[in-house]
Amino acid sequence: MVIPSIDIMGGSTVQLVGGREKKLDAGDPRPIAQTFGLAGEVAVIDLDAAIGTGSNAELIRELLPLARCRVGGGIRDVETARRWLDAGAARVILGTAARLDLLKQLPRERVIAALDADQGEIVVKGWRERTGERVADRMKELREHVSGFLVTFVEREGRMVGMPMDLVKELIDVATPARLTVAGGVATAEEIGELDRLGADAQVGMGLYTGRFDLAGAIAAPLTSDRPDGLWPTVVCDERGIALGLAYSNLASLREAVKRRQGVYWSRSRHGLWIKGESSGATQELLAIDLDCDRDCLRFTVRQKGAGFCHLNTWTCFGEARGLTHLERTTQARVASAPAGSYTRRLLDDPALLRAKLVEEAGELADAAGAEHAAQEAADVTYFASVAMARSGATWGDVDRALDQRALKLSRRPGDAKPGALPARKEGTP
Repeated sequence: MVIPSIDIMGGSTVQLVGGREKKLDAGDPRPIAQTFGLAGEVAVIDLDAAIGTGSNAELIRELLPLARCRVGGGIRDVETARRWLDAGAARVILGTAARLDLLKQLPRERVIAALDADQGEIVVKGWRERTGERVADRMKELREHVSGFLVTFVEREGRMVGMPMDLVKELIDVATPARLTVAGGVATAEEIGELDRLGADAQVGMGLYTGRFDLAGAIAAPLTSDRPDGLWPTVVCDERGIALGLAYSNLASLREAVKRRQGVYWSRSRHGLWIKGESSGATQELLAIDLDCDRDCLRFTVRQKGAGFCHLNTWTCFGEARGLTHLERTTQARVASAPAGSYTRRLLDDPALLRAKLVEEAGELADAAGAEHAAQEAADVTYFASVAMARSGATWGDVDRALDQRALKLSRRPGDAKPGALPARKEGTP
């Protein structure tokens, strides 16, 4: 898989050659993160913090809601690592701080150890000082305490001269059970596919920024197809992971989808691009592209607009939406044009009533006995919550994202009730 890289210096996205010479300046990292985030995790490196000349922390915090970010650069203690994980970093990348005593204080699945190598020897202090330690030896020491390794081939960094595949094969074996990501020298999209087949990911910057290959080509590099036409089946899902239907993609449609950040597919009947919603208005905002485990199928996660995905004007090709999705669509429609006298209109026009019903139904859920009773009361709470959310423009997809962000936090609040929320205890009761 490709791991696009955003290296930040002085608030701008840059690419360096050999860690020293600035080759290019790509500007504001925020739109770059939004596009790169389609591919999955993005490596965000604070070069100023790594070198010790400053910090881009506030800017990087703005990137965390835009993409799943691996954050590195200047993380030298447990407290800093935990702050980034609490802030929403998917993982942290530790360099010289990746010591056993520190790693044991962090969740293994959220940590990547970065090893910079010059001819197989670890180098530190901006790649200026050799340590005499071999990369493979350090990996053996750390591999049970991290989820992955990032090995940068310093002599190749920024030069796009190709990857040392034989060495990569050796390092993959040494890294196990951790996953290996390699950086420095990726020259073609085909190399990304070859690395994936070996069992390694490619962290790529220069190749993408210079146009040597594009993001769509990098995403597609590991894909195969057993179809005579070479198309890739593409499962289309909404924000909540509900399958809307099946489409097909090729490199041309994938490039257009990434360029537009829309649902764009390949039409088997017309043998050309199919831009979803171009005529019907039921467009799709593309949120993510995932490859399945066998690398022969894609998943597009989209924000569906209009009546839905199906040409029959249903939400999915398997029929209308159900459950929370149906409730959300119905509530949103009524917020836009709820008829006078309807209960939803009454709730929207009377915030005090909506608040009272939320409190009332939450209390009944808290007191519910048995599964059926709890489910019914939870459905009541969900309806009133849906009205409150729709009034403010929030969606259940937003709720899912908020839950995912909270799941990334390490620090937990005590969760005590607010003053006055608990009923007063009677005198003499424990």
